[in-house]
Amino acid sequence: MPHMRARRDNQEARWTKARQRLVEALADEGELSEAALAALTAVPRHRFVPPSHRADSYANRPLPIGRGQTISQPFMVGWLVDAVRAGPGCRVLEIGTGCGYQAAVLAATGAQVWSIEIRRPLAEAARARLDALGLGAVTTRVGDGAKGWPEAAPFDGIVLTAAPSSPPTGLLDQVAIGGCLVAPVGPQGDAQVLIRQTRVGDDEWTVEALGGCRFVPLVDERFRAV
Repeated sequence: MPHMRARRDNQEARWTKARQRLVEALADEGELSEAALAALTAVPRHRFVPPSHRADSYANRPLPIGRGQTISQPFMVGWLVDAVRAGPGCRVLEIGTGCGYQAAVLAATGAQVWSIEIRRPLAEAARARLDALGLGAVTTRVGDGAKGWPEAAPFDGIVLTAAPSSPPTGLLDQVAIGGCLVAPVGPQGDAQVLIRQTRVGDDEWTVEALGGCRFVPLVDERFRAV
């Protein structure tokens, strides 16, 4: 048993060094905030990656997690953290829990996170990972993200981790004044753009195109792309 524990400790130390190298490389690029970099440092990405791809956990690229879904590349996860302006005390709704990694990184900023996943097996596996890491600041449910989470609204930020073909409007009434909705928009396999819609009044919004991106398509409760 002591030998097995030492092996686990050594492996965790190697994962920690790999994560530090990744974050240092992202910091050198100068595109992510210190808050996003700190959150990426705090969350062990390898705990969210399937065993078949775990050796690549700290490569800056997306990896498959099953059911046609991916865990986003670390840079993109940090970019969404910055785009939705996550931070201490923020209330953030995530549409598309996936493996739970984005939600965990959002929570690592000090935000309180609600996350919805339409695929029950992914949602249940993500919940187990989040519980194992002690991330009680993330509340999850299985359901259609297009409906949002009205009983927990309003949110300071809503972020979609899958792409609708056009800017989403059904979730806008769940955004607090001063808050924003961030979504990758565009069809799969074609150019997508990360859009931020900020609510500046009851019926007033500013819209920004933050840059190009690539995400899996958003699906509704009948598993059709929307």
